[in-house]
Amino acid sequence: MQQKVLASSGLISGFSKKSKSEKIEWLLNNYGTNVQSKEILEEFWVSNIDLQSTFDGFSENTISNFIIPFGIAPNFVINDKSYAIPMAIEESSVVAAASSAAKYWMTRGGFKAQTINTTKIGQLHFRWNGSFDLLKQNMPQIKEYIIRSLRGTTTNMDKRGGGILNIEAKELPAVDTNIYQLLFSFETCDSMGANFINSVLEESGHLLKSYFLAENAFKGAEKECEIIMAILSNYTPDCTVKVEVSCPFDKLGKFEGERDGQYFAEKFHTAVQIAKHDVYRATTHNKGIFNGIDAVVLATANDFRAIEASGHAYASRDGQYRSLTDSSIENKELKFWIEVPLALGTVGGLTNLHPLAKLSLDILGNPSANELMQIIATTGLAQNFGAVRSLVTTGIQKGHMKMHLMNILQFLSANDYQKEETVKYFQDRIVSFTAVRQFLDSITPS
Repeated sequence: MQQKVLASSGLISGFSKKSKSEKIEWLLNNYGTNVQSKEILEEFWVSNIDLQSTFDGFSENTISNFIIPFGIAPNFVINDKSYAIPMAIEESSVVAAASSAAKYWMTRGGFKAQTINTTKIGQLHFRWNGSFDLLKQNMPQIKEYIIRSLRGTTTNMDKRGGGILNIEAKELPAVDTNIYQLLFSFETCDSMGANFINSVLEESGHLLKSYFLAENAFKGAEKECEIIMAILSNYTPDCTVKVEVSCPFDKLGKFEGERDGQYFAEKFHTAVQIAKHDVYRATTHNKGIFNGIDAVVLATANDFRAIEASGHAYASRDGQYRSLTDSSIENKELKFWIEVPLALGTVGGLTNLHPLAKLSLDILGNPSANELMQIIATTGLAQNFGAVRSLVTTGIQKGHMKMHLMNILQFLSANDYQKEETVKYFQDRIVSFTAVRQFLDSITPS
């Protein structure tokens, strides 16, 4: 069936003011072909009116809720503390892989994590006809003026031990002549701090213009500056966490084909080094890391898009895109670690509004932002360990397709008996949609 064509080129005014039912009615009258669309959308509404009202407030033009599984990965030991980690993700093998890796390492010393730094960045870009030397000469006074003038805005953050850490001037000659920026460094404590940072930056733009106009050091055209934009940066190379695991060869266990720990360690190390030097492998390697990271970031209502953007930029910090994990072999011991930027919050934003986010933080022991950084980086490392271990031993498809088999059976509406028999049948066979359907047909009475 062809897509319906709207009169007036599909233009509609006041859509956001319509009720949810009116939005759906308009949508289905003009777009979509599924006759059950209305029922599907309504099925995912929440019966609790207050809760649905909360969800609707998170976004714009909401017509339903898109639900993904909320699972738990148990058996994590991080800095000798036990965790069960909430993960919100739809990919079938991710939680299983993280759980398996956590169980493997809990008997081998667990994960060792440390927060390296927690500095976040903001930028105030402006055009100004003065020289960069003049700007640099006046930066101590400009910095003092801005920080002093913003005390009303930063008071609460200052009391918590955060606030503006530094302001420095940068020039951007590659963009255009007379384009500059003030680069701000912030500490935002347990808050992710986006709103705080952006508010400070916008106010700083007004203050900078005032300073240029008032000070005798500037004259003529140099008194005028044009603010281009004021915004935080999601690249946070000084807000990083490191997590590692290590184990002697003889404690690593046995692997596929009765291979010993040394054989596994050397093959595992080679695979990680390939990801460190080959961009094609590094991309898939890091995607697997973010399978774990994103799932916990989402479960705690943090911004997984910002986390991914920063992580991928960090992976390219030396000019080539590389793996976020690394490994070494020394003195018959395998070490495996991750260092990654994670700008997170445990207060403010959706963390206080989404019921499951609050529950996730409660399950984790209501951690500080620093501790949450360690938990989330650990999950990424565990996920990566599980994936690379599978790649260099059984192959990735054995475990992945075993999990995918249940999705196929669900799609084909298999009953409990059919599921049980199919799982048995495919225990040592290759899983494919066609093969599963053919097997179901063979055990289903005609």
